[in-house]
Amino acid sequence: MIDFPPTRGQVTPQKPLADLTWLRVGGPARVVFQPADVADLQAVLAALTPEVPIFPMGVGSNLIVRDGGLDAVVIRMGRGFNSIEIEGDIVTAGAAALDAHVARKAAAAGRDLTFLRTIPGAIGGAVRMNAGCYGSYMADHLIDITVVERTGALRVIPADALGLGYRTSDLPADCVIISARLRAAAGDPEALEARMTDQLAKRDATQPTKDRSAGSTFRNPAGYSSTGQADDTHEKKAWKVIEDAGLRGARLGGAQMSEKHPNFLINTGTATAADLENLGELVRKTVYENSGIQLHWEVIRIGTPAPEIKQD
Repeated sequence: MIDFPPTRGQVTPQKPLADLTWLRVGGPARVVFQPADVADLQAVLAALTPEVPIFPMGVGSNLIVRDGGLDAVVIRMGRGFNSIEIEGDIVTAGAAALDAHVARKAAAAGRDLTFLRTIPGAIGGAVRMNAGCYGSYMADHLIDITVVERTGALRVIPADALGLGYRTSDLPADCVIISARLRAAAGDPEALEARMTDQLAKRDATQPTKDRSAGSTFRNPAGYSSTGQADDTHEKKAWKVIEDAGLRGARLGGAQMSEKHPNFLINTGTATAADLENLGELVRKTVYENSGIQLHWEVIRIGTPAPEIKQD
């Protein structure tokens, strides 16, 4: 246990992270810290010694925590970081505000952020991963973010300094997002609500929304131009190359590639983090052998490494 600084927030040593992730797997964190507010977060980050690693965490929707746990201070963003404010065409959302809630509140105010409605997770994670859906990405709307640096200082970072790409950003690992400002076009509230209802129906028809998953497991592969250079069109779909490799419904221990959507890795109820990660790595290996396509993880994996895949 580290000598944790004074705080008005909650501090829980050795808390199992399985309780905080959608996949319900993973060992404990050294400490889980839920700050009371921005000032509390600033004070704690300024007081923590630099050698103590931190890991900001939202709702754990896109995360595999390995079975050995995470030797870090997990900063759990909750109340105090989930506000949503709308002024004109600018929507300011706290890092812990759920993507779906931001979409719905914006729509009610006649502002179009409907692409966020079906994205699992919270705004902080959506920024870090440049989340997107239906052809729109955070990068298309993001103005800037406010972060707390490891020194405890507040800093505003403009969107064009974040290096936002397909499911990636250059956001430093040791800063904590506390809010984001998005620009949203005007729209009719009823039409925006109808669009989101349609999006939800399509999602539920094609994705295993009632199973324990972390959303899309792998990024869609990059396409290639006529000159052979990789581009960012993503005409190939991860689910299709997984299916073509005969892996729809594939199982390993308690982990399974969904029968409904083969790019969804699910916990059938008894999976360990090792089951999930090893099945994912087996999928990557088999897809590469079948098609020469290298899949890249979209789900974030952290913590003590899982056992290597056993080769038959």
